[in-house]
Amino acid sequence: MTREPDDVQFLHVDEVEPVEVVPGIVRRRLPATELARGWMYDFAPGTEWPEVDVHEGEERYYVISGEFIDRGRRLGPGSYVVFAPGSTHRPRTETGARMLGISIPGQ
Repeated sequence: MTREPDDVQFLHVDEVEPVEVVPGIVRRRLPATELARGWMYDFAPGTEWPEVDVHEGEERYYVISGEFIDRGRRLGPGSYVVFAPGSTHRPRTETGARMLGISIPGQ
């Protein structure tokens, strides 16, 4: 990651150290500010988030590749999902998938 003057950061997400959440799900934490946190998740085929995800603030994700199944809907590349504060979900995939997400802390 390169850091310019205090107003911008540049990086390539695949250069961020991956951390295994559970077998088959890897997270890359992207630079955060006090206003939002970013992350990238890679799910291997046949994986599911380990528990119901409860959102204290707003959460958004964009499906980059593969297909997620979330709240009974199949979400392929280009799908964009916005969860309100207090909402829940538990994404899974049959095919494997990658998502880019942004969490906005509750006020």
